[in-house]
Amino acid sequence: MAEVVVFHHVLGLTSGILELAETLRQAGHTVHAPDLYEGVVLGSLEEGMKHVRSLGFEAVVKRAENAVAGLAPGLVYLGYSLGGIPAQKLAQKRPGARGAVLVAACLPPTEFGGAWPEGVPLQIHAQERDPEFDNGYDLPTAKALVADVADGELFLYPGDRHFFADSSTEEYDQEAAMAFTRNVLAFLARLN
Repeated sequence: MAEVVVFHHVLGLTSGILELAETLRQAGHTVHAPDLYEGVVLGSLEEGMKHVRSLGFEAVVKRAENAVAGLAPGLVYLGYSLGGIPAQKLAQKRPGARGAVLVAACLPPTEFGGAWPEGVPLQIHAQERDPEFDNGYDLPTAKALVADVADGELFLYPGDRHFFADSSTEEYDQEAAMAFTRNVLAFLARLN
């Protein structure tokens, strides 16, 4: 079974993100879900972005790095939106990554000093018309990245919601979330 670190999105460590972590645990995986906001949960993308700006993106990424500092190598990093930034950085820069799952976010690997590491499988998930992902940057970047990764997959689900896989939000899309969960569980099973 895999050891997974789930980094939450811009709204914080919501009950929906905790539910996702629990689903992975029930499948037999060891799961960590650090709270990068130290208890703050927000109600909208706008509030979340305001909060992140007040903390600073680098401070949020540093909190993520600190959260995994005591963990052994061999982790799978799963990051949702904002959480995709530290997930991608750690998968690229921290030795021993077993895989990465990015949800509704993707940066060019050059943002973290180079190419995607050889032998590290990658999944990227989003709804196909999510304006935060289909923004002229994330989606083309995701397509280019999975084309360059030997074991890279991009899943685009029907819809236009950013928080489609978080059951605690109004944007939750049960059908897309179930497909996302199946795909992530299949990915983790392949890593064993």
